[in-house]
Amino acid sequence: MQLFVGLGNPGAQYAHTRHNIGFMAVDRIASDHGFGPWKAKFQGQIAEGRLGGDKVMLLKPETFMNLSGQSVGEAMRFYKLTPADVTVFHDELDLAPGKLKLKQGGGHAGHNGLRSIHAHIGEDYRRIRLGIGHPGRKEAVAGYVLHDFAKAEEEWLDNLLRGLSDGADALARGEGAKFSTAVALRTTPPRPSAQKPATAKKADPPESEPEDSRSAMEKLMEKFK
Repeated sequence: MQLFVGLGNPGAQYAHTRHNIGFMAVDRIASDHGFGPWKAKFQGQIAEGRLGGDKVMLLKPETFMNLSGQSVGEAMRFYKLTPADVTVFHDELDLAPGKLKLKQGGGHAGHNGLRSIHAHIGEDYRRIRLGIGHPGRKEAVAGYVLHDFAKAEEEWLDNLLRGLSDGADALARGEGAKFSTAVALRTTPPRPSAQKPATAKKADPPESEPEDSRSAMEKLMEKFK
């Protein structure tokens, strides 16, 4: 069994913010893969289903981002899981919008949700880093992540979420490369192969008139006939 965690903040006012892209990811997986209804449990919302032949629980902590580890730790202990069974979907400022990176273990890079999870279960869990871009100034980060996605961002966001859902089975099977490929096919689809334009058929050269072999005198006499 595995635990897929989407990070975000509870409440309608945060539903479409950049910080909630983790919630959006697990919502999309639940919808596309026929998971059961969301139920209140472990200080969050949880849904049950299957991915890649394995039982998977989806979790959206409702503790607010900074305390996400409380919910994750409680669920992990209840199901007797190890950190290696946990995958966390979260926003990533250091990746361009629509980009994704899969990471196993490591630091939290200042992300408050990951910082809290580290404190409760350690660092040996898998992360799906979902790029939202950076506002350019450190002091603007808080307002940026808590702001709704702009209308111009809707296309890449939808493609990214579709790709995550497409690759969810492979992710559950531990096939990271296949998962990343499934996402890439949505976010950066291959260009159609360039076809050489059809070569125009050369027109037949105009037929030349037969050469007149008569002498000048014969041609002159022809005029007076």
